[in-house]
Amino acid sequence: MIRTIAVLTSGGDAPGMNAAIRAVVRTALTKGLRVFGVQDGYLGLFKGEMQELKRGSVSEKLGQGGTFLGTARLEEFADVEVQKVALRNLKIYGVDALVAIGGDGTYRGALALSKLGLPVVTIPGTIDNDIGGTDYTIGFDTALNTIIEAADKLRDTSNSHRRVSIIEVMGRHCGDIAVWTSIACGAEVCITEETGYDLEAVLANIREAAKHKRHAIVVVAENIVDIEELAKEITKKTPFEARATVLGHVQRGGSPTVRDRVLASEMGVKAVEALLAGETAHCVASVNNRIITMPIEEALQKSTREDTLRKYEVFKMLW
Repeated sequence: MIRTIAVLTSGGDAPGMNAAIRAVVRTALTKGLRVFGVQDGYLGLFKGEMQELKRGSVSEKLGQGGTFLGTARLEEFADVEVQKVALRNLKIYGVDALVAIGGDGTYRGALALSKLGLPVVTIPGTIDNDIGGTDYTIGFDTALNTIIEAADKLRDTSNSHRRVSIIEVMGRHCGDIAVWTSIACGAEVCITEETGYDLEAVLANIREAAKHKRHAIVVVAENIVDIEELAKEITKKTPFEARATVLGHVQRGGSPTVRDRVLASEMGVKAVEALLAGETAHCVASVNNRIITMPIEEALQKSTREDTLRKYEVFKMLW
């Protein structure tokens, strides 16, 4: 029987994580459970750093970005002996089950704990939208809005100076941020791991854009191409001067959008209900506007590549 649960956030922070924590805490309290918040993800679980959370602990957290519980990466958590230390610490606090919020690394850590006997449910929290099995992850919508605001401002100055703006966004292994941004800001070029990189095709698109307008936008997912070198090539071989901008970690921050606040709240409620229903090694997901659960292993086996490429086809039609 579950009487006490713990909640943690792990991996990269994402706007809406605090809303998810709040939903977990308040739902658990409403159902008569005690709740402990783990500091700094699996690192805090290993160190035994957690505190009891009450309703007041999560007041005014709904609209805050980041995660007030903190987050950290702990590669050593793959070691079963480290996992056993974490389980012993949970027992010290009387914790019967865990809700873990984060990306695929968080899912794998939770899955490992479940195999050692701990009831666990995960919630997808990552701006990259790179978790299989769910249409949206917490933080994705907010990150997009942050990026689009920057892209719109860059377009204004690029149009004034007859330039190409190359914008590097996050999404190393999933191009959703880049593709969605490209559609929303009317970019001429989108470069991701899924779409590949062809310099001549990039230059051709930009030369074509130069016939009709005073600016162009190139959106690039991180670690695909050196954007400073790309800027030099564009400047040399097209009518435009090119400037490169790396948005970096500004994409992670900020107050979550309404969509992320509601999604996080729904997922937090669902996670607690799933644990009380006897589910374990499951993750919460948003599928066709419904909040469901599925086995973590099933989600980890699903790829987001097809969804990304479908959106890229939309981008190509609009270009």
